[in-house]
Amino acid sequence: MNILALGASSNKNSINKTLAKYAASLIEGAYVDILDLNDFELPIYSEDREKEIGQPKLAQNFIAKMNGADAVIVSFAEHNGTYTVAFKNILDWVSRISRSVYQNKPVIFLSTSPGPGGASSVLNTALQSAQFLGAIVKGSLSVPSFYENFDISTQQPTNPQIQNELNSIVKSLTNHIGEKHV
Repeated sequence: MNILALGASSNKNSINKTLAKYAASLIEGAYVDILDLNDFELPIYSEDREKEIGQPKLAQNFIAKMNGADAVIVSFAEHNGTYTVAFKNILDWVSRISRSVYQNKPVIFLSTSPGPGGASSVLNTALQSAQFLGAIVKGSLSVPSFYENFDISTQQPTNPQIQNELNSIVKSLTNHIGEKHV
């Protein structure tokens, strides 16, 4: 089972990348590929730029990673209530290669922030657009006040309710994958 996990942020110390990586670690026996958005830094998308340079190799590589996964875990960082510029730009480029960005894969959508909102606005945006981007959402969770609910040193949640919710969401994902492989 191949799991693709990413934090939808270009922050090198992204708490969303930490959360996505942790959720992926709950899937026993899976090969987990942790993507870093910094490895897919693209020029700002525009139709003019696309006509000028075509489809950048990095955008093609990103969609190939999606295509090679059995499932995807994304944890969204929130900038001003929506996607980070880095993630939105990748979406814009990749959706020109394949409108089905998530390649009709089962996905888990997560979000977190240092504050009590847990980046829930961007999570709602992602959930609303999922069907248009080829995501089969198997679960979602907003984790508020990340540093109060997650121990960075152990890389694990400290809040039992959040741990239980993550376990449940991951189980729904693995059940879906298991059904596909039977």
